[in-house]
Amino acid sequence: MHLFADAEFWVLAAAVIFVAAVWKPARKSVLGSLDERAARIRAELDEARRLRDEAEQLLAQYQQKEREGAAAAEAIIAHAREEAERIAAHSARDLEEALMRRQRLAEERIAQAEQKALDEIRAVAVDVAIGAAREVIVSQIDEERGAALLDAAIAALPQRLR
Repeated sequence: MHLFADAEFWVLAAAVIFVAAVWKPARKSVLGSLDERAARIRAELDEARRLRDEAEQLLAQYQQKEREGAAAAEAIIAHAREEAERIAAHSARDLEEALMRRQRLAEERIAQAEQKALDEIRAVAVDVAIGAAREVIVSQIDEERGAALLDAAIAALPQRLR
């Protein structure tokens, strides 16, 4: 029984009794706070799972919208290419028609210029012929003979006018 006489034993016993006495009421508050903390952590984990699920859904929606946007962009590009090809073909046709019209106009102008040149040449030829005939007549016909030719022309005039 030497153990009961030792002061260290009594300190240990007092400490054990104190801890047992304090543990009983404190146990409920410690366990309660631990339970509350566990519940709070569980709620935070549930909230984190819910947020992750929402984020995954939003990500899926945005990916779907991105795919739809890419498809729409491709459709717009394809439409723009078709429109550009159509416009290019239309422009080529218009250019070809304009060139044909200009060529036709140029050919008509050339033909008009040729006709005008021929008319001018004929007029000059007639003037030269008239001048030459006048000189020949003046040199070969005297006054009497000229008066006789003039009288004959005047007499034939009514028959030619009919």
